[in-house]
Amino acid sequence: LELVAAPLLLAGAPITLTLRAVRPSVRRRLLAVLQSRVMHVISFPVVAWVLFAAVNWGWHFSVFYDQALENQLLHYVQHATFLGAALLFWWPVIGADPSPWRLPHPVRLLYLFLAMPQNSFLGVALMSASTVLYPHYVTNVRDWGITPLEDQQLGGVIMWVVGDVFFLAGMAFVVVQWMRHEERRTVRLDARLAAERAARGE
Repeated sequence: LELVAAPLLLAGAPITLTLRAVRPSVRRRLLAVLQSRVMHVISFPVVAWVLFAAVNWGWHFSVFYDQALENQLLHYVQHATFLGAALLFWWPVIGADPSPWRLPHPVRLLYLFLAMPQNSFLGVALMSASTVLYPHYVTNVRDWGITPLEDQQLGGVIMWVVGDVFFLAGMAFVVVQWMRHEERRTVRLDARLAAERAARGE
């Protein structure tokens, strides 16, 4: 949800598409939200990065995670916060929509690189836990397959390894974007120099 759905959604320019599709009255309300002080603050890359990490750690190491397994409404809230934090996190890096905080390509790489350790540490913490962190899985144990503790440890491994793979994929995407940006800039520069030489009659 956070590492696949969010960047793919942002790559499709959802804000631009929504603003073009809705009625003018709805568009004005959406623009008011997008241009609000709150959105300006929470979309700031440092704030978005911290929110992304805090939402992940906060849910996984609080009683609310287990409660979300028992309460459907809280479960929806959990996934909404996961997706919301992920959208804010990826927006200045991959988003096709205009962003008030568009980052230079080298900073985007650093931004994603620094996100990898917190993801790895979270996965390792789940993998290395000696007890089941969420009682729901103990009380709803299956008669087949791996134990709840082994399931939790496997989840930690997947979060660690697969999560880091997706961050690396995001970094590769940024590198490709950077190269294309430099190519376009070179073409524009060459065209401008050619026009200047032509104007001088060279």
